[in-house]
Amino acid sequence: MKKKNLLLTALALFATAAGIVWAADHIDAPAVTSTTSDITDYYAFQSPENPENMVFVANLQGLLDPAATASAKFDEQVMIEFNIDNTGDAVEDLVIQAIFQDGKILAYGPAVPSETGLVSRIESEGGAVEAEITAYNESAIVGSGKGMKVFAGPRDDPFFFDFARYSDIIAGNAASFNNPGSDTFAGTNVLSVVIEVPKSMLGNAATLNTWVESKRKI
Repeated sequence: MKKKNLLLTALALFATAAGIVWAADHIDAPAVTSTTSDITDYYAFQSPENPENMVFVANLQGLLDPAATASAKFDEQVMIEFNIDNTGDAVEDLVIQAIFQDGKILAYGPAVPSETGLVSRIESEGGAVEAEITAYNESAIVGSGKGMKVFAGPRDDPFFFDFARYSDIIAGNAASFNNPGSDTFAGTNVLSVVIEVPKSMLGNAATLNTWVESKRKI
């Protein structure tokens, strides 16, 4: 197996088994902004359709306008890794890994990682759950297997943020946000990776720490 190295973007989040958490990192990560490895949002939540499942979502390549979305592609040199700490030591005990190959997403895990930290190997034992990458403006293609569901493709950016008003507040020119505000990301898209897994595959802990990373081949 080839090693993967070079942590490009990571968002560390705290999630409960039945809760929902999210984080966003639009525009403010100069090292990766406008690259194919830029993570804009991360969400982890209990499946609304099946309370026995957890859903992990990573959005990449933000601020895609409609004209650019059709040609936007997942980078085959980049792996998306969802990390799960179920012992409370802030070290991943399980990983769910997504790679992109020949127009498909291949999702591996959840698996105990052979390495932790910034260097990863594809944990391919047990095989992959795969799906065709959904094209822009097409109905979602969802792959399934091992009790898991997998999706990859463009979606409307779900994050609402009034960036101009935020800038005014930071500069001392405004005291608070407007209600309603102006959505800076309205009309823009992201490339989404969505993986749903049974909670039983994530261990028995009542509380999980979870974060996502994009890692590039070396």
